[in-house]
Parts: sequence; C-alpha cells; structure tokens
Amino acid sequence: MNALPAQELKRRGIAAVDDVIDKGDVHVIRNNQPQYVVVSEARYQELVAEAHEGYLARVRLSLEDVKAGRVQKFATADDLLKALDSDEPA
Repeated sequence: MNALPAQELKRRGIAAVDDVIDKGDVHVIRNNQPQYVVVSEARYQELVAEAHEGYLARVRLSLEDVKAGRVQKFATADDLLKALDSDEPA
C-alpha cells in the first residue's frame, strides 16, 4: 500500500501523488487513518469494468434462476418481508 499523509499532499500538491502513483493506488492518511484512495485513470477504468462485469454476471444468474423455476412469487410486499424474516424457506 502506498500511503501519503494528507499534510504532504497539502504541502506539495498533486506532485506528491505523481511520485508514488506509478507503484499503485495511493492511500491518503488523515488523522492516522486512511481516508481517501487515489487511483490512476487506467486503474479506475479497470474497477468500473470489473463492477460492470459483476453486475452482468448477477443478472445472468438471476435470469437462469427464473428460467429454471428457482424463484418465489409473493402476493404482497408484506408477504415478501415475512418470508425474508423467516428462517424457513417458503
């Protein structure tokens, strides 16, 4: 993990990030705690693409469940909430 104190960022500006970003994501430390993460544009695009792929995978699995009949239908929202609160499958 690349760590950069917030004071250093304040003092040197973006040049402080430029010095370490090529080694990976930069965690900005404020009050001795990681508060922010600075990533390169390329890394950001990777994260966005991975999140999108994860979303698509979940949708595909849900559609497979619907096709295979592995879904439950509820007449009302209250019925759904009761089923979610229940420990037993409906």
